[in-house]
Order: sequence, then C-alpha cells, then structure tokens
Amino acid sequence: MRLFAAVWPPDDVLDHLDLALATVRGGPAGASSAVRWSARETWHLTAAFYGDLPDGAVPGLVADLAAVAQDRAPFALALRGAGVFSHRTMWVGVGGDVEAQRRLSGACVDAGVEAGAVPDRRPRERPHLTIARIRPGARPPRRGSSRPARGRGPGEQGGDVPLTEHDVARGVARALAVYEGPSWTVDELCLVASRPGAGRGGGPLYEVVERFAFA
Repeated sequence: MRLFAAVWPPDDVLDHLDLALATVRGGPAGASSAVRWSARETWHLTAAFYGDLPDGAVPGLVADLAAVAQDRAPFALALRGAGVFSHRTMWVGVGGDVEAQRRLSGACVDAGVEAGAVPDRRPRERPHLTIARIRPGARPPRRGSSRPARGRGPGEQGGDVPLTEHDVARGVARALAVYEGPSWTVDELCLVASRPGAGRGGGPLYEVVERFAFA
C-alpha cells in the first residue's frame, strides 16, 4: 500500500483557493495546455511520504501516528504566497505556525522509520500545497537567451514573444505571490493511501485510511 501522512485543509480554505485559481487557470491563450492542474481533491500538505508498505506494517504505523497526534496541541495555518520548484512544480505556500507543521512532519517521518518505511529524505522545511505541474517535455528557458518576437501591427511596440510553459508557471506564481487565504486550526492528521493514475484526469486517487485527532 502506497501511503503518506498529511494535513488536509478544510473546505472553506479550499473554496477560497479555488476561487483565486479560477482567475489564473485560463491565463493567456494556450496556458491551459502548458500545465497540468492538480484536482482539488488532491490538495493537501504532505507531512511524510512512506512509499509502498506491506499490509503487515500498517497497524504499527497507525499506532505510531496516533501517538504523534496525541502528543501535540492544535495550531493555526493559512495558505499564503506561491512559487515554482525546479521549473516543474507550482505550489501555494503556508503561513501561520509553520514551525509546528515542521515539527509534526519530523515526527511523522520518524513514525514511518519505526514502521519499516524508507526514510523520507525530502526536505519538508517549506510546507506547501501543489496546485499544478509543468507538462513533461518542457525545458526551462536558458539564461540570457532571447526568443525571436513575432511582428505586431503598425504602431505597436516590440512583438509577441512565444509563450513557454515556464512563462505560464512564473506568471501564475507572480499572480498568486500576494495570495493569503483564511486561517484554520489544524487539529488532526491523516494517513492517506495513494493510487497513481486512478484519479480524475489521470492524476492520483487519494483515500484517507485513518484520521488522528490532536490532544
């Protein structure tokens, strides 16, 4: 079973983000084909990724994550800002008690190791929610390179520069740089099963296996 631990924002927080993204999803002509937008039901903050675990290891992981949840108090977060990782992943960031989220992530990683999962080596210092990915085959623009402009009509300045997928990603990130969603109280942790390719639009399908309330 392919598993990860996550914090899931409530519906009102996701509603707010959905409305903000509605203004940038269409973007310039052709933008909709330049990026693959994540389905709303996949929007979460990953605390730890465990990969494929045998069924026999799951009860131990569940017990350890329950102990992690019981060992902490609720804390406040808000979705804030945006950016692009490695020219590929478009994300919305997090504000509020980010340090509490980092500590939760570290404890979830340790719980996975105890259960026999491969240690999650991905840095979780910048909690984020993935909103889109650049479609495969795109290349980042070269530094200092200039693309030939297409001519415009008489009296217009310059020309239309061909739009790349990375132009779209940077444009979305700039548009959402000042985004700030409503605050919510994080009071539970989720253990989630992932089925790659089984979700809407060929994306992953996520199913909550267990929920763990904080003390």
